[in-house]
Amino acid sequence: MLRLTQHDKKRLCVKRFHFFIILFFVAFVGHPAWAQHGQGHSERRGPSEIQLYIDALENPQREKDQKPDEVIKALQVDPYMTIADIGAGSGYFTRKFVWAVQDKGMVYAIDVEPAMLKYNEEMVEHLHTPYNAKFVLAKPDDPMLPPQTVDLVFLCNTYHHLDDRADYFKRVRTSLKPGGRVAIVDFYHDARSGDLGFPKDHLVRRDTVIEEMSQAGYTLSSEHSFLNRQYFLEFRMAGESPKALIRHQKSPLSLFSSFPDILPILRLTSLTRLKGGGRSQPNDA
Repeated sequence: MLRLTQHDKKRLCVKRFHFFIILFFVAFVGHPAWAQHGQGHSERRGPSEIQLYIDALENPQREKDQKPDEVIKALQVDPYMTIADIGAGSGYFTRKFVWAVQDKGMVYAIDVEPAMLKYNEEMVEHLHTPYNAKFVLAKPDDPMLPPQTVDLVFLCNTYHHLDDRADYFKRVRTSLKPGGRVAIVDFYHDARSGDLGFPKDHLVRRDTVIEEMSQAGYTLSSEHSFLNRQYFLEFRMAGESPKALIRHQKSPLSLFSSFPDILPILRLTSLTRLKGGGRSQPNDA
């Protein structure tokens, strides 16, 4: 029987430790799109875990499946919006929103992990563009948003981390302006999401999301299908009048962004008035 010396045992322990570190890194970084930071994740991570998590979220390969620019375009983000990025994590989407609205709008980056918020803020600073953004340390059951201030609440790979989701989004409702929206992007629970590097048993089915949001007082208003591994749903508050769906913004044309058929008529009318001197001619009766 082979007997190991104390020195050999120490070397074996070190090798095992390195082996598990490599497995951990591959599991997270090897699947770059697996998850934004979970708003429902209340545990605190050490510095080394935070860095591995950031590396996974910021892996350039993630863009292939996540298609962030297409997501921003589909959301019809304009410069005068106030946006809340719940479960903002490393700021993967926070930076996209900041770049879209800059200092004309406002972005709230919401997370329960202080170290992630700090990293997010530092990376936004590196954009070197004027901006309005606040980095909010939230509670697991409350995003801590001010009332009636937000045009768009956005969650990417965060919904499945939340507990008591119907109650959570009842709180979110109080932060929405009239006509405000909630956009939820999350992984399919089945083979469509591919290999995520973690068990799928805690993922939430698309139909369950719609049912839970209905319980919280929302109705599905739009669905986008260009993401292969994730569903992409938009909700509005149930029972809103058509007038409330016109977002309260400073840009005149942006008021009609929900009604694209009207825009050509407005532009044609403006052009006609310009050619006529900008004023209607008096009727020579």
